[in-house]
Amino acid sequence: MSDRFDFLVCIGRFQPPHSGHLALVRHALTLSRRLILLCGSARQPRSTRNPWTTAEVANLFRLCLSDAELDRVDIEPMLDTLYNDRLWVGGVQQGVAAVVARRSSDAPPARIGLIGLSEGEANYYPSRFPQWGAVPFAQDNGVRATAIRAALFAPDEPQGQGGAAYLSSPAAGAQLPEPVRRELMVFCTTDVFNDLRAEAIFLAKYRRAWDGAPYPPTFVTVDAVVVQSGHILLVERKARPGRGLLALPGGFVGADEWLEDACIRELREETRLKVPVPVLKGSIRSGRVFDAPYRSQRGRTITHAFLIELTPAAALPRVKGGDDARHAFWLPLGEVAPERLFEDHFSIIQAMLC
Repeated sequence: MSDRFDFLVCIGRFQPPHSGHLALVRHALTLSRRLILLCGSARQPRSTRNPWTTAEVANLFRLCLSDAELDRVDIEPMLDTLYNDRLWVGGVQQGVAAVVARRSSDAPPARIGLIGLSEGEANYYPSRFPQWGAVPFAQDNGVRATAIRAALFAPDEPQGQGGAAYLSSPAAGAQLPEPVRRELMVFCTTDVFNDLRAEAIFLAKYRRAWDGAPYPPTFVTVDAVVVQSGHILLVERKARPGRGLLALPGGFVGADEWLEDACIRELREETRLKVPVPVLKGSIRSGRVFDAPYRSQRGRTITHAFLIELTPAAALPRVKGGDDARHAFWLPLGEVAPERLFEDHFSIIQAMLC
């Protein structure tokens, strides 16, 4: 083992851990005393992009590694902060510092490095953490988690096939460590898998409806961040995608609408909020564009969010779910949890209320 580093850090979602990830882990352990795997998108709701919790991802890694390897690997969850890069960088630094403090008793400062699997990571992460040495990983075997997930959920395969068919194929044998393949076979028998596959089928049908467009469409939506007396107004989604998840009231902008008018219309349609339109418009404190390229699995969707801050009162206005919302309700700000929120709505709330 080389003593070049005390700790190497690898950042990724690992959805799921595949043979390329496992090769990276074992290579990293030849260069460093310890490896820190930071699992991004922690506490996200399950989706076809993030089917497994970070705890499940960590367990898949543990099934693949020997006891000796596991003794030198720390697997830590990492929250996404899509619209605040500085907050995300600080979170990574704090996560690494906590592991270093827990695992290192040496007097000299720990020698820390970053190791990445793809060219994009190799360019992006070192610019955010210049204090850490960068270690490229050249043994890229071409395996991509995105392609594995697409094969697993296979929306075009007959019902009852898809996942099991892929996992029984030679391709899966080459792409997935055997313990991961076995665990995913079990996963494909669960209600969670069936629900995610139904979501994949819906999304594929949704995107196919735009196949005839002369260029990939860009959708424009609005979202209302309505707060009053330490509460935020949310809805429960009634339909796919994200059925059952909590969301900000909002929707698509009409061809003849101003953004602000569209936001107020969607807000009133989905929540039946008993506040006059002039009061709502007069309570708008700010607006912001949220345009993470992959924020929506439906396709490129740019949303314009408006912060509406109502005057504090002893009683919150009555609301009732309508249109695309099964329920509408006020939730204390301290109870807003990322794993319950649709798409990037938790990050939008973070950004608008910071």
